[in-house]
Amino acid sequence: MQLKELRVSGYRSLREIRLGLGPLTVVTGPNGSGKSNLYQALHLLSRAATGGLARTIAEEGGMGSVLWAGPRRKAAKNEPVRLSLAAITDTFSYELRCGLPTPRITLFSQDPEVKEEYVWHGRARRPATTYFQRDLSGAWIRDAKGGRTGFTGELAANEAVLSQLREPHLYPEIALLRAEMERWRFYHHFRSDPASPLRQPRPGFRTPILGHDGSDLAAALQTILESENAPDLEATVAAAFDGARLRVTAEGARFRLLMEAPGLRRPLEATELSDGTLRFLCLAAALLSSRPGGLLALNEPETSLHPEVLDSLAKLIVNARRQSQVWVTTHSEPLAQAIERFAGIKRIALERIEGATQVVGQGLVFQPED
Repeated sequence: MQLKELRVSGYRSLREIRLGLGPLTVVTGPNGSGKSNLYQALHLLSRAATGGLARTIAEEGGMGSVLWAGPRRKAAKNEPVRLSLAAITDTFSYELRCGLPTPRITLFSQDPEVKEEYVWHGRARRPATTYFQRDLSGAWIRDAKGGRTGFTGELAANEAVLSQLREPHLYPEIALLRAEMERWRFYHHFRSDPASPLRQPRPGFRTPILGHDGSDLAAALQTILESENAPDLEATVAAAFDGARLRVTAEGARFRLLMEAPGLRRPLEATELSDGTLRFLCLAAALLSSRPGGLLALNEPETSLHPEVLDSLAKLIVNARRQSQVWVTTHSEPLAQAIERFAGIKRIALERIEGATQVVGQGLVFQPED
């Protein structure tokens, strides 16, 4: 169930934008153009599916901080500000619209309130294709016979329906859509300070999916080394680090990461590896996962990396699109150029005009080339 289009409006610098997506999407632009806002919007969609909508918005400062705050069109000045997120696929699609809660005396005035919500079949939402609809007056769902049935259950106002209707035998379409969005993976920050879990022996067990913070790096790498992707990992590390080789050792149930390099008389401990080396290994573990997610999103993966390893990273990213849909947000022109060269695609270049994020040369809508 590949994500074909992402639609966002009313979120930070994203007044309104629609992006057609392919197997690999690369987003670039200067500081402040809205690259990270797009990544965060995609992440917010995923969190909504897993019951984290209110928490994620609170961590971003509350609804008042995430809503579009730029100039509004004349025709919309009297309309309430809404945050709208939509994920469009060929199978099922989903849209969430939320805003500030109805005014009342409460400390939770920065919680999101779901104003409208839709699940439908295919890419275009029409009455005949709509499976679930929710607004402030209530909700309805389409039954097995194709008729509309009023939904009588209680839905939390600050969370999406995807995270609340968890009976797949009763709501198979919602269960399928939620399961797909739960498989999306996001990687943004890997701690590399001296006390980082990446540098310490960690509990070791088979780990087909690297954790979002990379704290299970040694176990994830060993899982790859014992899989059919082992040759790719070994070749990638050797190419990026002058013939180096990874080794994972076990001390009871704790795994320790080592790197052997030509010319050195002993392997390097994780405590001795550079920040960039550790970050590259985390990215390699994510991109070579033996259980790839439906979508793999990387935000500024070039951070701390030496320029000489960017080609190796680009090849990993391009090859990963065979198993997962890949999204990359980057500041690095060399990385963007390398991905374009290896994959034969064009990036989405962003700019900001009158406070609003737009696609350079295409305005609010971007469609990838076939």
